[in-house]
Amino acid sequence: MALLEVKNIKKYYHTQKNLFSNVAYVRAVDDVSFTVEKGETVGLVGESGCGKTTLGKLILGLEKPTSGEVLLNSLNLSELSSKEIRKVRKDFQMIFQDPYSSLNPRMNILKVLDEVLMLHSSLKKEERFKKIKELISLVGLKEEHLYRFPHQFSGGQRQRIGIARALAVEPSFIIADEPVSALDVSIQAQIINLLDKIKKDRQISFLFIAHDLAVVEHVSDKILVMYLGKIVEYGTAEQVCKYPAHPYTKVLLSAVVNLEDQKRSDESEVIEGDIPSPLNPPSGCYFHTRCKFARDICKNEQPKLTEINNSGHFSACFFNRKQ
Repeated sequence: MALLEVKNIKKYYHTQKNLFSNVAYVRAVDDVSFTVEKGETVGLVGESGCGKTTLGKLILGLEKPTSGEVLLNSLNLSELSSKEIRKVRKDFQMIFQDPYSSLNPRMNILKVLDEVLMLHSSLKKEERFKKIKELISLVGLKEEHLYRFPHQFSGGQRQRIGIARALAVEPSFIIADEPVSALDVSIQAQIINLLDKIKKDRQISFLFIAHDLAVVEHVSDKILVMYLGKIVEYGTAEQVCKYPAHPYTKVLLSAVVNLEDQKRSDESEVIEGDIPSPLNPPSGCYFHTRCKFARDICKNEQPKLTEINNSGHFSACFFNRKQ
């Protein structure tokens, strides 16, 4: 049985177009399903505004879904109250995009980490301090760093502290929401390698959210590609990145920045136009307004996420063309 099961999750926000119109809906997350196995990293990639962060919040219980279920260790998180969610919070944690704003500027790092352990464990003061030293060493920092405040650290160091805080309660599942997007490319690789080592050493499962497929490919076992609230492609990292089947995935791949040489592909393509509004998405396939392969059927019918040749590789396109 999978550690995490997301079943047909939807999040619609009520809104009103103008004073004279009826209530409309923003389909931020629209019928998404996937699983994460123990010790597995699933990457979630897509442009800003596609619904990635909202999906992460739904999984964590920070927002209630319009419909659908989120099961962690067979426990249906969607049915729990806020109070009940807090009781099981230690089993799932989050690493935030901005490592500075996610740390209390008035607390030194020792207090930041001790606060988590005091809330989620029954360890005594001496035991907590011993564990904090182990955590800070695990993420590549020194004991002397415990007595410094967040503003005294670089962005990469602050993200390491954020990782230590997430690990403090020994979770089985961590959502990493754009954990390296605010960092320099050279620092990104260090943080990615650290997360990969933690996954292997501790058998922790990750949902790794990012907009850069180069980052996601490096760290993920499987990849979900999201567009306007829907999953348009799903498969192993090799399937999605080496043999992409959806036109949106192909364009994302062509724009990848290589983490080692920092050069953009010579075959880079630019997606035509802006991402449509989720308040008024296009008819048919949501991507057809920006797709050079679009045909009449794409404008009139919405393709389903369909498995390709029983391979475990899925794509929501009428004309799957694996490279």
